[in-house]
Amino acid sequence: QVQLVESGGGLVQAGGSLRLSCAASARTFSRIAMGWFRQAPGKEREFVAAITWSGGVKYYADSVKGRFTISRDIAKHTVYLQMNSLKPEDTAVYYCAADTNWQSYSPYRSSQEYDYWGQGTQVTVSS
Repeated sequence: QVQLVESGGGLVQAGGSLRLSCAASARTFSRIAMGWFRQAPGKEREFVAAITWSGGVKYYADSVKGRFTISRDIAKHTVYLQMNSLKPEDTAVYYCAADTNWQSYSPYRSSQEYDYWGQGTQVTVSS
């Protein structure tokens, strides 16, 4: 069982920055990967970024590469998503997710790969 609690969303002007946090509780983190997804109104949930807990390998969607950074604090069991140079099209509800059976070949871009989800946090970027 994994519990995920997100925080850090809000309203920001275009070009601004926000940092999202996801505090995770789990029995073991050895085979866990953490992902961030987002869903805008009327659109499907889409992959944003992911990080493997043990090795810290990172993956990004092309749309956020160079602007967003995913990281983890092992001691705090927390994953972060630093979002810089935000655009109005980044507006969405952002979800933290955990894959508790991560493999090197896991389809990290697929939301179906992740078995635990946070409640979501709203990010709104004004133009």
